[in-house]
Amino acid sequence: MSVAPVIRMPDQNKGVMLRGYPMVFLVTGEDTKHTSMFDWTIPTGFATGLHVHRVQEETFYLLEGECVWHVGDKTIRATPGTYLFIPPGVPHNITNVSEQPARVLMTVSPPGHEHYFEELARLAAHGSPHPKALADLRDRYDTVSAVVGPPFGSGRDL
Repeated sequence: MSVAPVIRMPDQNKGVMLRGYPMVFLVTGEDTKHTSMFDWTIPTGFATGLHVHRVQEETFYLLEGECVWHVGDKTIRATPGTYLFIPPGVPHNITNVSEQPARVLMTVSPPGHEHYFEELARLAAHGSPHPKALADLRDRYDTVSAVVGPPFGSGRDL
């Protein structure tokens, strides 16, 4: 962890590509011991699949597009300006239901989830990852499928 301030200018896109869209790492475990933050562009139709984090807490702030979140027993049709805080143990799923890519600012605490996305980008570089490889990755990074069956549902999920 660094003790220096983090300043990222618009052309400093440290991060990965997922499904052809950027996930920009704004702050990571290299920078802080408390949280990581991402600017995530979510492709049309993309869904994470229902999952739970045992330790991690997440926040999402929708900047562009329209997404549906299933959070616990609630369904939220989110438009720009919608904010969600999801504590550990709460099942959730994110789906981009708009006709365009959606963008969210996302935090994950504690930090380190950037390594999940780095590995996911490598696994997904040539299409949908094998379910076993995806399940192993999720298990290593505090992500448990919340439904019986494959770790992702539509073939478009990651």
